Amino acid sequence: MKWTIFICLLVSVQIFGQKIIWKEDQKLTWDDFKSQVSRKSNKDVVAYTHCGWEYSVVTSSNPASPVKIEVLTIFNKDKSWKDVKRINDYVLLHEQKHFDIAELYARKLRKEVMENIKTAGDYQKKFKAIYDRVLHEYRDFQIAYDKETQNGMNKEKQAEYNTSITEQLDQLNSYKKS
Repeated sequence: MKWTIFICLLVSVQIFGQKIIWKEDQKLTWDDFKSQVSRKSNKDVVAYTHCGWEYSVVTSSNPASPVKIEVLTIFNKDKSWKDVKRINDYVLLHEQKHFDIAELYARKLRKEVMENIKTAGDYQKKFKAIYDRVLHEYRDFQIAYDKETQNGMNKEKQAEYNTSITEQLDQLNSYKKS
């Protein structure tokens, strides 16, 4: 049987050591932010977390055959940066939440995939639309998160998001990567 492997990277990863795969018990540290400070960014931004998903698909040319889709949440060290003169633990928590949001939407994607894609034919017909919709929702959420928390400077809004993100992760706990 001819198997084809498709790999799509939301973020470009060249070497395994440049990325961190999201795990519940592993939190980011400032040492994980390896890139130089971006001069193009807003001067109010203290740090930038480059995170997202990568997925792999194992499928067959037979539309009735089963399909396996794996989604990982990753943090890219070499594209994430910090302004060392302005970092603190509070800012690190804000950046961790960006990574947690990526995991939240990876779980939403895993849920959609598990509910809607069983065969190679399902994958061909449905995956792109599901992926694009969840990706759009993910990007919108990340933008709203930074805007409403004022990049973490609005402590009240940050606390609300911290609680909301944790609760949503818990609600989708059965879709975390095992």
